[in-house]
Amino acid sequence: MDLAVGARQVFVTMDHVTKTGEPKIVQRCTYPLTGMHCVNRIYTDLCVIEVTPAGLVVSEMVSGLTFDELQQLTAAPLTNGMAA
Repeated sequence: MDLAVGARQVFVTMDHVTKTGEPKIVQRCTYPLTGMHCVNRIYTDLCVIEVTPAGLVVSEMVSGLTFDELQQLTAAPLTNGMAA
């Protein structure tokens, strides 16, 4: 917990969905938290998400995946922050 709260930046690396296809990125956590509001960026096997005060902003995605497909695999709302 001290590392999560005291760090200047916290990056999370994870699979985007569970083995059964359920979203791992959700709007509200249901498990006990180590630290709140401490993650700056999330790296998944599908994309890179910046955690901002305005919400989750997608900065990169794997080739061949559309933003709409990514949003369907994510339980939290996303904003497309990639250049057109």
